[in-house]
Amino acid sequence: MPDVLGERVGFVRRIGLFQATAINMSQMCGIGPFVTIPLMVTAFGGPQAVIGFLAGAVLALADGLVWAELGASLPGAGGSYVYLRQAFQYRTGKLMPFLFVWTAMLFIPLGMSTGVIGFVQYLGYLWPGMGQGQGDAVGLVVTVGIVVLLWRRVERIARLTVVLWTVMIAAVGLVITAAFTHFSPERAFTYPAHAVDLTASHFWIGFAGGLTIGVYDYLGYNTTAYMGAEIKRPGRTLPRAIVFSILGIMGIYLLLQIGTLGVVDWREMLDPHSTAGSSVASAVLERTWGRTAADAVTVLILITAVTSVLTGLLGGSRVPYDAARDRVFFRPYGTLHPRHRFPVLGLLTMGAIMAAGFLLGRHTDLTTVIQLLTTVMVLVQTLAQIAAVTVLRRRQPTLRRPYRMWLYPLPSLVALTGWLVIYGYADRSAPGRHPIEWSLAWVAAGLVAFLTWARHEREWPFGPKRISEEYLHAAEPDAADGPAESPVTP
Repeated sequence: MPDVLGERVGFVRRIGLFQATAINMSQMCGIGPFVTIPLMVTAFGGPQAVIGFLAGAVLALADGLVWAELGASLPGAGGSYVYLRQAFQYRTGKLMPFLFVWTAMLFIPLGMSTGVIGFVQYLGYLWPGMGQGQGDAVGLVVTVGIVVLLWRRVERIARLTVVLWTVMIAAVGLVITAAFTHFSPERAFTYPAHAVDLTASHFWIGFAGGLTIGVYDYLGYNTTAYMGAEIKRPGRTLPRAIVFSILGIMGIYLLLQIGTLGVVDWREMLDPHSTAGSSVASAVLERTWGRTAADAVTVLILITAVTSVLTGLLGGSRVPYDAARDRVFFRPYGTLHPRHRFPVLGLLTMGAIMAAGFLLGRHTDLTTVIQLLTTVMVLVQTLAQIAAVTVLRRRQPTLRRPYRMWLYPLPSLVALTGWLVIYGYADRSAPGRHPIEWSLAWVAAGLVAFLTWARHEREWPFGPKRISEEYLHAAEPDAADGPAESPVTP
């Protein structure tokens, strides 16, 4: 059994609050808003698309409070894997953590592949003659390069992330500044007729699609929760990093969305082959400060895209590691690099799936990848994790909880409603792509894999349930990094 504080498995607590918040925000922002503003406008059919970003912020904050309580009380490597293992072991043994790792091996690298897709889209602004094959080759080279960058110690990556986070803030800040120096309120706030008709079915279909895109843009507020065994004073740091990053990105997104709509006519964004549809931030800079400024900021956006993928893959590659060390996933995933102490097979596998997801998105569309990764994620991670908060409060009432969810259980109910809306409307939001059916098929395959694995390992239902409540008896992780402090809310 790996030590829950990470000492025995090789992880060291070296990431502080600023670095943790930077990692989250780098993953949250990245290329996301630069490529999804046109998608959001298309979903809503007008500049009222800002509703989607607001709804996504509400869902992200509600779900973030779920992560905050679980991350503070169960600060182990793997995030959701740890939470589901602790909560559901009493009835279904290791089924839920196994299924989570199974689905995470798909939805995490698919999320990272969207960053590479965005990278290639914006590169097209600097390289107008880039063909389909050339774009595919560039994306694959970027994917390999990111894996190579991650082939080193985590503290070096944390320092690099802070530098790249600064570049990200600069890119977003320049786009926002340029937009508001040439802002047209009439263009930004003139809505088409019946833009917000709550009685019309098309509004709710657009709302569901927009909510999916909105929460996709906020995904990443949980990145450092996957790295719980490497966070200093996790009981204090994780809740703060989650909440601070969501609030910070919410402000940035609203300024970016409204500013962009005040410069570029929303009707231009409906054409995915136009500059406004494929690289809208570059269009904003070109129309306000000229082509030279647009080229320069586009380079910063490309760096931002790499930052997003780098931090996401950094956290995600830790997921199968802890599961394998705890004998809940395939054992080869439980090996760290002998010198640099990172999970080798998890990084390589997710890198390969990320490359496949990139090619899928390039030869279909970005919305297809977003809908697929979201529906797969909802089935096991989000719904089960919301339930895990309540289950753990009942099963382990004495568990150390440095942070307890504000207004419990209201945030859980808000998050549950939002995720169910996203899942229920997924097929309508992506007609002809069948994301619900594909997500069900992937989970069904995971059930078969679990039964095969459980029979081989003689685990439930082919053996006894193995109850492990090590976090109830673990040493105070915050005390290991300095003087113990009273639990406080973020």
